[in-house]
Amino acid sequence: MAPTVREGDLLLLRYDRAPAPGDLVVGELADGTVAVKRAVERRTTASGAAGWWLLSDDPSVGVDSRHRGPVPEQKVRAVVVARLWPRPRPL
Repeated sequence: MAPTVREGDLLLLRYDRAPAPGDLVVGELADGTVAVKRAVERRTTASGAAGWWLLSDDPSVGVDSRHRGPVPEQKVRAVVVARLWPRPRPL
């Protein structure tokens, strides 16, 4: 599957919106990597805190919750609303 977001895309983000399953989000993985991933479902982290299971749209590329575990809710920084450039479109 082709990636939804490519390097150089300009994205419109909402920092005040709670994610929902299926949303693209900006999240910080356990190793400190900040990446755009798909929020799949709510999960509990190893510490018992609320979190999200974040996956890559192309599972053969990149690191996601399959490798690093659930991302705590406070580490999901923003929800991607649309791609503004090179071609505007909702995601």
